[in-house]
Formats: sequence, C-alpha cells, structure tokens
Amino acid sequence: MGTEQIPPLPSPAVDQERPAGQKTVDAGPGRWLSCRAGALWARVTERPVSLYAAAVLRIGYGLLYLAFLVREFPHRDEIWGPGSPWTPELAGQLFDQSGWNSVLTLSDSRLYFELCYGAALLTSALFMLGWRTRVLSVLFAVVVISFHARAIFMTDGGDNLILLMAVYLVFTACGRRWSLDARRTRRAAARPGASARVRSRGPRPWGDARVTLTTVTHNCALFVIAAQVCLLYGAAGLYKVQGASWGGGTALHYVLNLDLFQPWPALSHLVDQYPTVIAIASYLTVLLQVAFPFVLFGRLKYPVLGMLLGMHIGIAVLMGLPLFSGAMIIADAAFLPDRFYEFLARTVRRMAGRTGLRRPAPPGGAGVRSVPSQLRGGLPGAGQPADACSDRLAPDPR
Repeated sequence: MGTEQIPPLPSPAVDQERPAGQKTVDAGPGRWLSCRAGALWARVTERPVSLYAAAVLRIGYGLLYLAFLVREFPHRDEIWGPGSPWTPELAGQLFDQSGWNSVLTLSDSRLYFELCYGAALLTSALFMLGWRTRVLSVLFAVVVISFHARAIFMTDGGDNLILLMAVYLVFTACGRRWSLDARRTRRAAARPGASARVRSRGPRPWGDARVTLTTVTHNCALFVIAAQVCLLYGAAGLYKVQGASWGGGTALHYVLNLDLFQPWPALSHLVDQYPTVIAIASYLTVLLQVAFPFVLFGRLKYPVLGMLLGMHIGIAVLMGLPLFSGAMIIADAAFLPDRFYEFLARTVRRMAGRTGLRRPAPPGGAGVRSVPSQLRGGLPGAGQPADACSDRLAPDPR
C-alpha cells in the first residue's frame, strides 16, 4: 500500500549487447538526400563503369574509320590530296570561319600527303587493337579531325559522329578491356613476384588521386557519349514530327526515289511497291527516335535497340550510307551493359575451346584474370559503413 512503483531503469545489458566499435547512425531531415548524393559520388569516383562498352566503341570506331580510309584509298587524292577540287586555299578560308584545322594543309607535297595517309591507316589499326591506347586515342582524334576538316563537303556526313566520338574517347579508359594493353597488364600481373614488387614500391601520395581523376574522367566522358546519342535521336525525331511527309507516312517513299541514295535502284523500287510497309516504317522510325532517351533505364531499351539496329541496316543497304549506319550502330552498343559483353566473351571462348581454336589456360597461370587496379582496395563501399543510409548499426569509423 505504501510503496510506489518506480519505472525500471534502462538495463546496462542492452548497451553491453551492442558490439564494440559500432554506433547508431542518427537520422536527420536531409539524410535521404545526403545518402543519394554520397552514392552518386561513390559511383562516379570509385569505379570506372562500362569498360566493355568503351572497348566496343574503341574497336568499332577504329575499325570503321580504317575501313573508310581503305575504301577511299583509290580516291584519296580527289578527296583529301593535292588533286582535290576543294583546294587547301578553300580549306583555309573555311578554317578562318569555323576555327577548324588540319595537318593535311601544312604542305601541298604529294609525298607528305601519302605519309599522312599511311600514318592515318596505321593509327586507326593500332587504336582498334588497343596498343598504347592513351597516346593512340589522341592521335586517332587528330587523324579524324584532320581528314574531316580537310574536305568537310566531300564525304557523306557519316564521319560527323565519328569525329565527336573520337574526341570523347580520348577521355575514356577504352583500353582496359579487349586490348593489347589489357593483355600486357594481365601478363605482367601473372609473373612470379609481381605482387611482391608492387608492395615493395610503397605507397605513392599521388597514386590514389591519379586513379580517382582517371575514373571520374572516364565516367563523365561516357555520360557525355550517352547524352550525345540521346540528343541526336531526340532531335532527329522531333524534327521529323514537324514534317508533313513523316506525319503522312510518305517520307520514306520520297527517300527511296532519290537518285542520289539508290545504290540498287531495283531494290528501292521493289520496297516502294508496298505503301503500307513504307507508312509503318515511317511512323516507327519517328517513334523509336523520340522514345529512345526515355527507355534507357528499363528493359524496354533492348527491343528498341534491336529495332534501331534493323533500321540502320536498312539505311546502309537501301540508301548506300554504310559509314553513317555503322557509326550509329556502334554508338547504340554503348548502352548495352557490361554483363552482356561478359556473357558474349564467355560464349566466344567456350565455342573457341570446343573447336580447338583456343588452348585452355593452365590453372593459376597467365590465363587467370587480374583484378583491375581500381578494385584492388575492394569493391565499392568495402571497408566503409555499408549501412550508413539505413536504420542498422554502422561501424564506427574510428
């Protein structure tokens, strides 16, 4: 009767159950925003993304420009050389207005031009193979800019996108996969005592900053490439919407009857005999181009990319624009995830092993893949409070 019930005090056993070295993450009003910003920052700075896609861009554009130069080899003098109707004087006047420049205009000697053409062929081939990619990417961009600026009105326009991509690829780590540089790195890492030599060098103060800068530059360049392709498709689709011929479904009918874009007139006239197919293809072209930037974050992008592939193949065959179609197909390949290319590489290796074209790698030998330098410290988030953005306990950073 005379005793009062005293509320129980917090049991010390509760605090004792909490593991040492952990603390509760305090929640705040800006917690969600800070967590998202931190995740975005970690994604941009900790690991280079889409390395296989960057390698595909390097291989694709290097091979495409090499094929372009080889195809135009018999006509090189009329397009870029001293015998071109677009003389160096006319090119210089255009340079004064546009700000472009070209190494081909430094001399009007035929020997100099032939040396430049041979150097362009060699540069494109080595860039495609990924040999000394950091240096060759810059040289490849110089080659593309020089040939494009020398005779800007003499080509079919497909090299415009190649020009942009060549400049963007300078800032990417496009030689980390499927390249001679990557092969050399794997072999160096597989040599006996390679890890001991790396440890003996000791920490380098500028090493982490260099890796972070390279990673950020690569990721930002890939973002610019993706934005460029989205802008290209979106602008093309919106421009077509304004035209009466595309709205009426008759645009492709007029395209198929242009003499300038009829490499096989019989085939163009055969396709033109089906107006319903022409109308459906016209509407589908506009729909795909306008919808492309909005389907990149879902599974719908895969059928869209497949239909765009068919569209570009049709442009290459019916309109005779293989350079433009090839440039667009390679740009679309940048939106495929790395797991697709890894699956493709495993499939090719498996098929090559079954046919005897590839010898099986010895266990623990040179065939063992090395961990990229960006991941030697662990996966993104390793050693960091992985639950910092949740209600769980996070390790004490002390």
